[in-house]
Amino acid sequence: MKTLCIVFLLAALTLKADSVRVAAASNTAYAMKALKDAFETKYPDITVETVMGSSGKLTAQVKHGAPFDIFLSANVKYPRYLYEAGKTVGKERVYARGALILFSRKARTFESGVNICSRESVKRIAIANPKLAPYGIAAHEALTKAGVIEEAAPKLIKAENINQTMQYALKQTDLGFIARSALYSDALSPYNKEGVHWIAVAPDLYSPIEQAAVLLQHAKNNAAATTFMDFLFSDEAKSIFTHYGYLIP
Repeated sequence: MKTLCIVFLLAALTLKADSVRVAAASNTAYAMKALKDAFETKYPDITVETVMGSSGKLTAQVKHGAPFDIFLSANVKYPRYLYEAGKTVGKERVYARGALILFSRKARTFESGVNICSRESVKRIAIANPKLAPYGIAAHEALTKAGVIEEAAPKLIKAENINQTMQYALKQTDLGFIARSALYSDALSPYNKEGVHWIAVAPDLYSPIEQAAVLLQHAKNNAAATTFMDFLFSDEAKSIFTHYGYLIP
């Protein structure tokens, strides 16, 4: 009987769901929900927990020992930094390229493109903090290359991450530089008409936003984390990223 109990206990432990803790850049919030659902349907014995934030802040947390298994950054810089600091299992991999848009909750004519930011009628512009968020870096580059950074700089309202930038653009500012993926949120669904509520920022105005993922040291013995990492580069995951406005490298 004792042997039988041990067998049942081992079986129960085997059946117990494994877990993966994923730290992900805020711009991936909508795609991550779909990725999580698709993955857990395919692997019902593995649960995925997500923690969202700016790439810079998540990097700092990993550096100070946060128990994350996988990091999805909004650019290559932060995962590479963690790799060089010995905090990862292997190098980063680019899973998608992000796209930047200029958004307005009020219907506008965007014939002047990013130059609209220099108009006197535009008083406040939401932007993710360039010190923390790659989409903020891209927005600052776009304003600089368009030649309107001097006029726009006093108007910039900086948010901690791209999701907070979206909230500012919806409630507090005239314009906002946000991720194209945000258009798939419920909050932006009434404002998704291109050329009226948003325009794509010309890609030649900012450096490519190559978003990279990396397996962290915390997951070096976590087979479930490796399984999720592999899933991120599957055809199914690529289809999800494409649906949410990303470009696949």
